[in-house]
Amino acid sequence: MQANGAGQGQESSEQSCLNSAQNGESSSAGGTHSNGLLSATDNGNSVGTSNGSSAGPGSGTSATSTASSSEVGSLKKKKRLSQAEEDVIRLIGQHLHGLGLNQTVDLLMQESGCRLENSSATRFRNHVMEGEWDKAENDLNELRALMHSPNAIVRMKFLLLQQKYLEYLEDGKVLEALQVLRGELTPLKYNTDRIHVLSGYLMCSHAEDLRAKAEWEGKGTASRCRLLDKLQTYLPPSVMLPPRRMQTLLRQAVELQRDRCLYHNTKLDSSLDSVSLLLDHVCSRKQFPCYTQQILTEHCNEVWFCKFSNDGTKLATGSKDTTVIVWQVDPESHQLKLLRTLEGHAYGVSYLAWSPDDTYLIACGPDDCSELWLWNVQTGELRTKMSQSHEDSLTSVAWNPDGKRFVTGGQRGQFYQCDLDGNLLDSWEGVRVQCLWCLGDGRAVLASDTHQRIRGYNFEDLTDRNIVQEDHPIMSFTVSKNGRLALLNVATQGVHLWDLQDRVLVRKYQGVTQGFYTIHSCFGGHNEDFIASGSEDHKVYIWHRRGELPIAELTGHTRTVNCVSWNPVIPGLLASASDDGTVRVWGPAPFLDSQEADGLNENCSNMDS
Repeated sequence: MQANGAGQGQESSEQSCLNSAQNGESSSAGGTHSNGLLSATDNGNSVGTSNGSSAGPGSGTSATSTASSSEVGSLKKKKRLSQAEEDVIRLIGQHLHGLGLNQTVDLLMQESGCRLENSSATRFRNHVMEGEWDKAENDLNELRALMHSPNAIVRMKFLLLQQKYLEYLEDGKVLEALQVLRGELTPLKYNTDRIHVLSGYLMCSHAEDLRAKAEWEGKGTASRCRLLDKLQTYLPPSVMLPPRRMQTLLRQAVELQRDRCLYHNTKLDSSLDSVSLLLDHVCSRKQFPCYTQQILTEHCNEVWFCKFSNDGTKLATGSKDTTVIVWQVDPESHQLKLLRTLEGHAYGVSYLAWSPDDTYLIACGPDDCSELWLWNVQTGELRTKMSQSHEDSLTSVAWNPDGKRFVTGGQRGQFYQCDLDGNLLDSWEGVRVQCLWCLGDGRAVLASDTHQRIRGYNFEDLTDRNIVQEDHPIMSFTVSKNGRLALLNVATQGVHLWDLQDRVLVRKYQGVTQGFYTIHSCFGGHNEDFIASGSEDHKVYIWHRRGELPIAELTGHTRTVNCVSWNPVIPGLLASASDDGTVRVWGPAPFLDSQEADGLNENCSNMDS
């Protein structure tokens, strides 16, 4: 039967492709061509032609020869692969090899004319994986001419011999291991400190002890694969590709897309299994905390401050109504419910600070308040009510990272360091403090003052230095978790981002209305990639840290928004406090169908169009 000739030449077709793909030619009788067409003959009569029309008996020979010669000619004229194309084929080959599809890799390399890696490198890889260390050393000598660095060969030999030494020790071949140490590793005169450490492993009593002390997986595939990964770093990629190169490139591409995504606010998963490589990464604004989830109305006057606890389980709000309210955050629904009310702050509460372990909460009042309150949040009891003098103005506070001390001060020139009982430990005279922050080293305290600057003060050696100088009053500031960046609310200017280490202004964020009211901004979101601030135009503004224009404007408050706080544990939870007497809790859009969700945009303006 000769319906199309495919069955007749199938086996010879595959063999022909394997044998002839190297030079780009195929057999003309029953062979598979590089363009995927099949040809077949029957007693010299053509079954099909290149244009698909049927040919008669008399024209079979000429048609077949014409088609065959034209196809072979086209293969000979096949475009030479560019360097980028060869690289892609090698990357695909390496990936397929890692999946165990070795026959597919062989066919790919034959058909493309590429080489996955240098033949000497292949032998080297095999000998390492088989633990044939002498042969692997000989392979290194062959690879020497291909290396860019003359010192690479010594480092690679050292890594090989180290593995050889450890495997001998694990097998209980102490004499052989000693010979490797003295006769092979030591003469290299490389990394003598490591050789001393290796010699100490001779004292290990058993294999488990050796693996633990050497932090080594033991003899076998795992440790040899890890060794190969290290060895490959010394070989040019033209000789041997870096391990899992395609996965690395794909992961970098995914991370770059996430990094450029304006609304990405979740933990980065390094696994490629968590994403689709078929689509670009895009986060919807509906996943971002710019929709009102809850309005807290328990305060009966202006709300001046709000702050989530360090563990994200509580929110404290301070008001002109003389109370602090502590709210509990539900870990599942993220709804807030009133936990307890702390009363008696006669002047109102304009600033709050959680202790590092969230056991205590310090409350400060406005400029004419000379007292601060230190509350035990767990019991609701007042531990300390501190006042050094009726002349004082204690408007700001910051905890030392040890949780045993805090600093406080105000604009009348007081700057104190105290213990939990309010006892004065140190003081700094003549500093009119607007806002305070303790750095993570526990020694330096940052203080903004009435001279439009932030200075660093060291209570141990009593030194101070200028760090930030603005041209307008600094109303408040906050510092990133790593202590590198400071976010300033500057009178009449808005929100400024400073690099404290390089002491330079990084960025000025646009959109916010900032006069001479004290407004508190914050870092937030996953990896603190976002910045949020209240505003005198009744809105909450959110920026991506790298962009000057806001990515969202949150509306709903009816008077000045004094303070915002981003939950440090739940990236999709944000709170804002306003002179309208309410605290708004912001989160992602509710789970509604697309039409209903689009209707929610009224309180979250899109700024990136």
